[in-house]
Amino acid sequence: MALGVDGVRVGTWTAPGGVSGCTVVLPPPGTVGAIAVRGAAPGTREAAALGPAGKVTVCSGIVLAGGSAFGLAAADGAMRWLEERGIGHALGAGVVVPIVGAAIVLDEAVLVPAARPGPEAGYAACDAAVDADPSEGGVGAGAGCTVAKVAGLAHAWRSGQGVAVRRAAGVSVGALVVNNAVGEVLAEDGTWLARARVADDVVRWPVNGRALGTGEAGDEVGPSTNTVIGCIVTDARLTKAEAHRVADLGHSGLARTLRPAHTDADGDALFCLATGARDATVDLVAALAADAVADAVRRGPLTASGRGDLPGLADR
Repeated sequence: MALGVDGVRVGTWTAPGGVSGCTVVLPPPGTVGAIAVRGAAPGTREAAALGPAGKVTVCSGIVLAGGSAFGLAAADGAMRWLEERGIGHALGAGVVVPIVGAAIVLDEAVLVPAARPGPEAGYAACDAAVDADPSEGGVGAGAGCTVAKVAGLAHAWRSGQGVAVRRAAGVSVGALVVNNAVGEVLAEDGTWLARARVADDVVRWPVNGRALGTGEAGDEVGPSTNTVIGCIVTDARLTKAEAHRVADLGHSGLARTLRPAHTDADGDALFCLATGARDATVDLVAALAADAVADAVRRGPLTASGRGDLPGLADR
């Protein structure tokens, strides 16, 4: 089952050439949704409504997309797809308003307008959604991702979307993470998994004291081409406040695996969807979520193949 939770479906759309894409997570009706943002440069949709102060409780779907702010338009297609199937907040007279949260990463599609995920891409990703294990690596929202840009984009690695599931005490928690971080990636044992491809003694950003945008010998990093976004899914029964706490503590998984994490140049955002099938404590769900997020963060670059001038760990 998708992300280890019954009733959840995941679909992807990848732009021609693999420079961008979008990924949708479609939960069963009545699923509680929330979001927590820790990065300083986010691009989101319905973040206020799904935030801790928002009145909205039920979420109909999540869209993760490339294309920077242009990619938020993919959520329009997901809304249309859900509305056609009568899924959303009922207003009477057969009218429904789907609540679709969305978050974006800044990838190559900013420079390739035809590759930016739009409404048709979001609709197509919903059409493709299934309850099987999602694809990983350079597909969907992970298609244009890179990591370890602390010494310049030229020394980075290809990345993508990763998936992980954790279970304990009869509860399942899955995470789908799109890893486009500026930071380098640590393995579970604390060794480097994806480090900038420069000598170990090169002083990296931000310790080198330069503004992000230049790296070793003036190498260009790019226009803040960073951010980690994702969706945590659980079959636990959570309130809106508890779902927000799980999303917030899920960011611990980013902090464990990325150096640095949650920077001014990252728009790190995590959603939480709780389907409500099982009783569980919020601390258990949050602990499982942090572990799943950490593993999914690693699997993005681990499963990505090289493209263009940048290598991928999957080719090793």
